[in-house]
Amino acid sequence: MATRRIRIDVQEGGNTTSLRLEGNITRKRVLEVFDMLGLADAEAGGREPDLGTVGSRIWNIVDRFFPTGKFTSNNVLEKFEDEYNEPIKLSVISTYLSRFSSRGRVDRTRTGKEWTYQAARTPPARR
Repeated sequence: MATRRIRIDVQEGGNTTSLRLEGNITRKRVLEVFDMLGLADAEAGGREPDLGTVGSRIWNIVDRFFPTGKFTSNNVLEKFEDEYNEPIKLSVISTYLSRFSSRGRVDRTRTGKEWTYQAARTPPARR
């Protein structure tokens, strides 16, 4: 089997990001790379969001059920399992919420023994 090669170039403003993938490239890997680069969340003109990744499904839960109020990872876990009818570990939810916080998509505050989250009031600047 021939080696697959994919090159991804992203230009935003004056910045250019280039990425080259070689070897056993699957659709899942490409979507993970897009998620890492912040391209997976870019919705085009009112289309339904792609819910093919765990991160996009978790963000969909946050966006739909907790757009203004505070919530915990346990709240997201319950809604996720109700909405998608599949189990997920609390640690996975917590990891994605931490990533959303570091990207400025949610605000994170320590309340007692747990973290509480709230959707960010202003959208983060694209990098």
